[in-house]
Amino acid sequence: MGLKARLNLDKLLAEKGMSQRELARITGIRQPSINDMCNGKYDRHVPLKNIALICEALNEPVEKLIVLERVEDN
Repeated sequence: MGLKARLNLDKLLAEKGMSQRELARITGIRQPSINDMCNGKYDRHVPLKNIALICEALNEPVEKLIVLERVEDN
C-alpha cells in the first residue's frame, strides 16, 4: 500500500461558505485552476506558494487542505 495526497479544497470551501470565484479573487489564483483543484483534476504539482495563499485565505492549516489517503499498489 502507498499514500496519495489530495486536496480537500472543495470541502473547505463549502465549510467556509466561500465560492471558487471568491477564493480566486482573494488569492490571485485563476478560477479554472481552483476548479481543477476542487475536482481532483489538477494534474500538475500545486506550487507551495498557492498552497500557502489558499491556507491563508481560508484561515486553515495545511493539514486541513492536504489529505493523505492509502491506496493499493497495482
